Amino acid sequence: MKARLPAGMGGGPQNQKDLMRKAQKMQEDLAAKQTELEEREFTASSGGGVVEVVMTGKKELKAINIKPEIVDPDDVEMLQDVIMAAVNEVIRTVEDTTNAELSKITGSLSIPGLF
Repeated sequence: MKARLPAGMGGGPQNQKDLMRKAQKMQEDLAAKQTELEEREFTASSGGGVVEVVMTGKKELKAINIKPEIVDPDDVEMLQDVIMAAVNEVIRTVEDTTNAELSKITGSLSIPGLF
């Protein structure tokens, strides 16, 4: 006796076409979302807002804004730390946003190397 698969679970040509169509749509949606994210600008600040960093979704720095009150020639190390903190924060923001947005499209699929 042959086991029957539930409707929609067979491997017939129509189901394969549907699967391919869905995969192609997902691929198109992912490409569009990746382009959108790469063009988006992300901002993070540190030191209570004395340093602000702007970065694109491609992780290219667009701007570093430093308020004059943080500039102390006798304490350059503090300025360096505040800049580094802001850059690291904006990188985390870009990565977290990208992963969250792309996960909305892929759902629970885990595709290594996708993003």
